[in-house]
Amino acid sequence: MTSLVHDSLVLAGRTFGHWRAQPVPFLVTLLFPVLVVLMMGGLFGGAIAGSAGDYVPFVVPGVLALTMLFGLETTMIAITTDAARGVTDRFRSLPLHSGSVLVGRCLADLAASVAALAAMTVAGFALGWRWNGGIGEVLAAYGLLLLLRFGLLWVGVWAGLKAPGPEAVAAVQIMVWPVGFLSTVFLDPATMPSWLGAVAEWNPLSATADAVRELFGNPGVTGGSWPADHGQTLSVIWPILMVAVFAPLSAAAYRRLNR
Repeated sequence: MTSLVHDSLVLAGRTFGHWRAQPVPFLVTLLFPVLVVLMMGGLFGGAIAGSAGDYVPFVVPGVLALTMLFGLETTMIAITTDAARGVTDRFRSLPLHSGSVLVGRCLADLAASVAALAAMTVAGFALGWRWNGGIGEVLAAYGLLLLLRFGLLWVGVWAGLKAPGPEAVAAVQIMVWPVGFLSTVFLDPATMPSWLGAVAEWNPLSATADAVRELFGNPGVTGGSWPADHGQTLSVIWPILMVAVFAPLSAAAYRRLNR
């Protein structure tokens, strides 16, 4: 375990070094969610909810959850690029813990997610968003957001290891938007057709969005269904399931990797 932690931190530092050397892509990934919340809250809030002031408390926690999905393709591209260039083979020839390459990448991206949440929080405050919960509830909300990110990262790691090359990852950027919109991030599912609203309610993003709205003390979705009434429970179950399924799959794919 000591070797795993040490080697993972070293490899996470390698990723930080890449971001320092090439800060523009990192800053774009960091600030893009800010642009989304400014557009949705500032430009479209009045059209969606009657006034931006009524929509901002609903949409900001939702976009905080969506932020945990953004940038997943960056993780996938980094993994597939390292494999395609032979970097992964060199890592496997070194006296490193076998899991440190994957865990190190997840740690680095999780740290970047903390920065993204900070930038999003500042943007939300600029739009007039405030939380009404206590400090414990606020910290729990941010903890659930990072838990979702950790689960999604293992999905991205597995997909990156299985992708035939960096070019194939471009499809993920397209899929982010259907997954994001088919949720409760931007709208209450009560406004959707019943079958579509049911699909949106079971989206893992919806569970976390609903949970953090409740913890922040912000307006939430119309209750009545099981997923809508148990958002906090699902916001823990979904990421744990992702890690339980995709972490072992990622480890197996890494061991079988032969490019």
